[in-house]
Amino acid sequence: MFLDVLRRRNPAFLQAVIALHRERRIPANAYALDLDAVRRNARVLAEEGAKHGLEVLAMTKQVGRAPRFIDAIKAGGIAAGVAVDMQDARALRDGGLALGHVGHLVQVPQAEAAAAAALDPAYWTVFSDDKAAEAAAVSENQALLARIRAPGDVFYTGHEGGFPAGDVVAVAARLDALDGARFAGITTFPALLFDADAGEVRPTPNLTTLERAADRLRAAGVSDLVINAPGTTSTAVYPLLAAAGATQVEPGHGLTGTTPLHAVRELAELPAACYVTEVSHLHGGRAFVFGGGLYIDPVFPDYRLRALLADGDEPRLVDATIPPPSAIDYYGQLEYGALPPRVGATVVFGFRIQAFVTRAYVVGITGVSSGLPEVAGIWTGDGRKAAWPL
Repeated sequence: MFLDVLRRRNPAFLQAVIALHRERRIPANAYALDLDAVRRNARVLAEEGAKHGLEVLAMTKQVGRAPRFIDAIKAGGIAAGVAVDMQDARALRDGGLALGHVGHLVQVPQAEAAAAAALDPAYWTVFSDDKAAEAAAVSENQALLARIRAPGDVFYTGHEGGFPAGDVVAVAARLDALDGARFAGITTFPALLFDADAGEVRPTPNLTTLERAADRLRAAGVSDLVINAPGTTSTAVYPLLAAAGATQVEPGHGLTGTTPLHAVRELAELPAACYVTEVSHLHGGRAFVFGGGLYIDPVFPDYRLRALLADGDEPRLVDATIPPPSAIDYYGQLEYGALPPRVGATVVFGFRIQAFVTRAYVVGITGVSSGLPEVAGIWTGDGRKAAWPL
């Protein structure tokens, strides 16, 4: 879905990826990142956020919490990140990014509460009184966000949970009464979703739930509310979120120009990520390519999957298939037609990545914007330096 966008808006990055792979300087089964574009995107997101009164926290799980990716975010003006889980929180610390938010989407396990507090999160989301008590027991004046829900709200399967929104005033009072913690605000996910039929990002009922809960809290005398409204975040949706009263946003795919809206509209953020692999062998009229990172974040209906096969002077687009989510993605397959590629030929895909749930490498590339691309580092999906090729 994003290969066409990359070819149109950042062709120099694709050329650099192909050249570096041909020179055997980057591995197959790798997510490649244009760190120059990431830095630029972070600057756009930070500066526009300030104009709309939005605090911007970076989500880094999609690209494996790579240290140089974090450096690019900081250079662009985003100083803090959101941790989807405790592994993420530690990676942010190790990468030098302040921990802006922990506990959402994944609650902090009991045995790790003290470890979470030691990371000094600015905000800690809780779904229940039990989790609030755990956070308070290991903290001093920890700012808590209450995840709220109301009838009609939408959640991805497995993401459900939170306090009843109708009880939010009582919830705020209970959290404020805890020794070691205080009520700071409310959150949900997703506040926005992409409407594929309309080609637009739309607010979910959850965003209205946040607005109504904020009105009840203010009517009860609660002020200085943090209203955290993540989901499908790019600068294009900042006005909508600000108008709904949001104070905090958490771009992830916005940093790499790969939100669903980027696939159908030219937004301020540049596409900055792709998946690179190579031909392993030929069989039955198809080219088998190494997998390991062929997990496509399912935000679109099924679509024709294509790849860029670089086996000559001019890369060519070919149809591709990958294993279903129920299977291990040892290989993807290419329909190469009458021209069989050589073993080792470079193959590039463009899709929404989620590096932290795969076994792919993450490769940072600098210098694309200046025409002098260099490999800035190769890491595993959890942000550790990769022992590659040795």
